[in-house]
Amino acid sequence: MTTGIEDGVVELGRVWFPNASDSVTFLPEPDRQTRRFTLISVDDHLVEPPETWVGRVPARMADDAPRIVDLESGGQAWLYDGKLIPNLGLNAVAGRPVEEYSGEPTRFEHMRRGAWDIDARISDMDVAGVFASMCFPSHITGFGGGRLQTATKNLELALATVRGWNDWHIEAWAGPYPDRIIPLQIPWLHDPVLGAEEIRRNHARGFKAVTFPESPHNFGWPSIHDPYYDPILAACEETETVVCLHVGSGGSLLPTSPGAPDGVDSVLFGSCAMNTAVEWLFSGIPLRFPNIKICLSEGGIGWVAGIFDRLDHLTKYPIGWPSTEASASEVLARNFWFCSVDDPSNFSLRERIGVEHILLEVDYPHADSTWPNTQDMLARYLVGIPDHDIARMTWENASVLFRHPVPTAVQNNPDAY
Repeated sequence: MTTGIEDGVVELGRVWFPNASDSVTFLPEPDRQTRRFTLISVDDHLVEPPETWVGRVPARMADDAPRIVDLESGGQAWLYDGKLIPNLGLNAVAGRPVEEYSGEPTRFEHMRRGAWDIDARISDMDVAGVFASMCFPSHITGFGGGRLQTATKNLELALATVRGWNDWHIEAWAGPYPDRIIPLQIPWLHDPVLGAEEIRRNHARGFKAVTFPESPHNFGWPSIHDPYYDPILAACEETETVVCLHVGSGGSLLPTSPGAPDGVDSVLFGSCAMNTAVEWLFSGIPLRFPNIKICLSEGGIGWVAGIFDRLDHLTKYPIGWPSTEASASEVLARNFWFCSVDDPSNFSLRERIGVEHILLEVDYPHADSTWPNTQDMLARYLVGIPDHDIARMTWENASVLFRHPVPTAVQNNPDAY
């Protein structure tokens, strides 16, 4: 299907001007990395393939469920309940030269196949020495599922579409390679009681985590400081479902000055995670649910030690911390996990951060990704760190947190798969 729109794509109040390139460059196939470390990446992404919702929503909703259409400009977009939502190029730049990185809508054939095809993804994981991966959704859904639920006012369609994505993820993405993919669900937030039922239902199907909008009020839902979400969070605590908060999942990044170039947002990614950690900490959620597990994705670890210091310093002031039984820094250390993608200077602070709460991520196929050179990068970054700490950060912490076992042979030998 080709749309009649030639001058732009309207997407949630914004206008994108797709200018699909006539030629796309793919770099030569990378050599397989020497595997020095067993590695679990807890933040990668997938690009939903065109067939994601085919046969996974009621037949009467099929025409309104997300489907790929061709644009007259040469790009492709998702059509969802009459709205066009682009397939952004920066979602899938792995294997492309930096000069061709672009935020414009793109076509599937302009992406490395591992972005959207699970068999190709496993091959790319093998190249970089990634034993297991947890994959967040992309632009059509929003990193926390917020766009999928709010781009339509038809809540029956939205619920069917969320369930369809979760069905596809467990069946077609994680299902073929259960040892290699950690199942991650999208939550249902329009009704927290039903949302809690979905968490329990998906837990029974094998999901280990949920991607949750870091700032749901940006989508029109209550703030996380409102107990509205308690039924969902109680279900997460009960089922040990890890609550994953990905930078950008709340629908926006922290505001910058007018006219600031795009690079400012990129540099300040860590400040977004820092803001989210403090907001969720002071929301009282980890006090009401003391066994809940909260994982911050793609924000790095460079800010974490400073926040611990700041929390300890502020204990002498009445800062609104609601507990007398545990300090804010104790709760941060107990309930939160932190993910490093490119933080070489901060591994020296691992004891202050909590070495058992540091995880690693590859961020394939995004622009930040360390693929395919992940193993070489880690070999440089982890020089001088004891083997037992390296094992914790590269795979043990993730294996325990997400209840994803690693075979003994792979623990002992990264080449054993």
